Amino acid sequence: MKKKLAVLFLINILIFAFSGLTAAQSGDQVTLTVWCWDPSFNIYAMEEAAKLYRDINPDVTIKVEETAWEDIQTRLTTALSANQAATLPDIILMQDNALIKNVSTFPDAFYDLTNSAIDFSKFADYKIALTTHNGKNYGVPFDNGAAINAMRVDVLEEAGYTIDDFTDITWQEFIEKGADVRKKTGKPLLSVIAGQPDLLMVMLQSAGTWLFNDAGEVNIANNDVLKEIVDIYVELVDKGIMVQVNDWDQYISSFNSGTVAGTINGCWIIGSIVPQKSQAGDWRITNIPRLASVDGSVNYSNQGGSSWMVMANSKHPQIAADFLNKTFAGSIELYETILPSSGALATYLPAGDSEVYNMPQPFFGGQKIYSEITDYAAQVPQVNYGVYNYEARDAVGAAITKIINGQDVDKALQEAEETVKFLMW
Repeated sequence: MKKKLAVLFLINILIFAFSGLTAAQSGDQVTLTVWCWDPSFNIYAMEEAAKLYRDINPDVTIKVEETAWEDIQTRLTTALSANQAATLPDIILMQDNALIKNVSTFPDAFYDLTNSAIDFSKFADYKIALTTHNGKNYGVPFDNGAAINAMRVDVLEEAGYTIDDFTDITWQEFIEKGADVRKKTGKPLLSVIAGQPDLLMVMLQSAGTWLFNDAGEVNIANNDVLKEIVDIYVELVDKGIMVQVNDWDQYISSFNSGTVAGTINGCWIIGSIVPQKSQAGDWRITNIPRLASVDGSVNYSNQGGSSWMVMANSKHPQIAADFLNKTFAGSIELYETILPSSGALATYLPAGDSEVYNMPQPFFGGQKIYSEITDYAAQVPQVNYGVYNYEARDAVGAAITKIINGQDVDKALQEAEETVKFLMW
């Protein structure tokens, strides 16, 4: 009798496990709801993926609901804290830096994609690290946040330099050449938003370290690499090579107007560079500077990015996983379709070999920027972002403001670490 019950129990599990996938296969209509933001980027990409998948499985409809990232996070937290997961969609777009915290806070809320048909080896390693928790894969990587150094070559030429002079260099070399460019042209090379830690984080990841150690402990006050990076940041400001601005609009305006001759950020910043048609042909990209004193430091890093996640409470999680597998995790055609009009650059490595990715870009003087950035992405170091990544970033941002205003580096970083530890308590 016990054997019969065990067999029946196993059969019921198998029926439940495959019911979501076989529903569409048997001709039943299935609708998958997706939450994401940005109509010209993420939403456009999802809608194109839906068209592609409809040719594969015509019984599945993808319903995209435009939802700001902040609203996604708020609604996730509210619903899951109140045991109302049924109010959530089938698929969400998750900011990479928030993924691990959400999975660790709500471990049963997200569908485990580890044993799905998705081949995660086809994505950049650093992106897989961002979507993996306790050895399980919870996200399908989407947009590329590989860092670039975008520069005005007309300004460089005025100072006697080319883009090659800023390729594969150290930060000390960048400072020396940047000071010379400033002297000869009057233009700084960079701008940043005051109090924002983005550039610091780009530099930190290029050195293969972060604000948390491998054990998940805060690594700020005694982080010698971070201290060196802070010193470089201060030197860039003090020598006029980098200017601080008040907000995002001023940041974009600084290079659109030609006030500064470049920017270092995630490759998505290209979308804010190319609208300035009068500068067509004047821009090039290259990799970022590295830290000369840190063994293993490289000229590659990351800033930003997001990934698709399936909610565990979805009525059709297997179909949702199959949809992602055959589109964002398996279709070069999709990435070729969305790249020209959206600039949605993939971390799906096979896409980097496509003809579209290898097309010369006139705005960048015929440079094949997309294939180069895909190569950059493959070389970004993996780091442990930790569960309280956003809190740690904010604390370091507050610290850099204090340091620029004259506070001792050690004191400011110690205060930052204590702030994060308090929030983790």
